[in-house]
Amino acid sequence: MRKLKNKKIIFIALDCSINKAKFIIKSLQKTKSKKYIFGLKIGYQIFYSEKGRRFIKSITKFPIFLDLKLHDIENTIKNALHAIKDLKNINYISIHTSCGLQAIKSAKKITKANLLGVTTLTSFNQKMLKEIGHTKKINNLILQQAKLAKQAGCYAVICSGKESFKINKLAKIKTITPGIRLLGDKTDDQKRVVTPKDALTKQNAFGIVIGRSITSGNIKNNFKKLFDHLKL
Repeated sequence: MRKLKNKKIIFIALDCSINKAKFIIKSLQKTKSKKYIFGLKIGYQIFYSEKGRRFIKSITKFPIFLDLKLHDIENTIKNALHAIKDLKNINYISIHTSCGLQAIKSAKKITKANLLGVTTLTSFNQKMLKEIGHTKKINNLILQQAKLAKQAGCYAVICSGKESFKINKLAKIKTITPGIRLLGDKTDDQKRVVTPKDALTKQNAFGIVIGRSITSGNIKNNFKKLFDHLKL
C-alpha cells in the first residue's frame, strides 16, 4: 500500500465508464498542489464492469479509494476482502459502520488498506431516516457511528461536511466528506451538501469526494472551476 504524505486529499469520483475515467486521470496527471493530494474514488460502476479490476490494477500514480461500502455479516465481509487481495494498489476501502464493531475489527485484520467507516449517507435527511425506523436525530446518530468507527480502528469516517467538524472534535477521528458541490451546481439526490472549500477548511475534513461537479459536462472546465475555487 502506497504511503501518503501528510496532506489533505481530494478524491475524484470515477462513477462513470472506464473510457471517461481514463480521460479524467489524464486531465489530473499534470496537476500539482502544495496543499492537497489528488486521489481516485472507484465505485460500483467500474468495479462491477467486465474489465473493471484490470483497469483498477493499471492505476499507478494516484491513491485509490475503493468504495465498496461493505455491509453484511462478518463472515461475508471477510470473504469479500479475501477475494480482492489481488488488488494490491488500494489505499482505502469503505465499510458501513452499521455492520457493527466485530465485523469492522475482523475486516481490519484482513486488509492492508485503510478502512473508512460509512456513517449515514449524504442522500439522507431526517425524514428519510425516520422512514427506515431510526428515532435518533441525524447528527446524534452520525456521531455515534463515528465513535464506533474510531473504536473499531477505522482510519477515517465518511460523513457529510455538515457533521465533519463536530466529529473531528468529539469522536477524534479523521473525516472524508462526499456530497460536495461547486457553487451553483445542482445538488441532485444529495441532501447535505457543502463546497470543497467549506469542507476542507471550515469543517476541517481530511479529504473530500467530488464527482458530478467534475464529471458532468466539460471536464476540463470543471477542473478549472475546482482549482480556482481552491486557489491551487
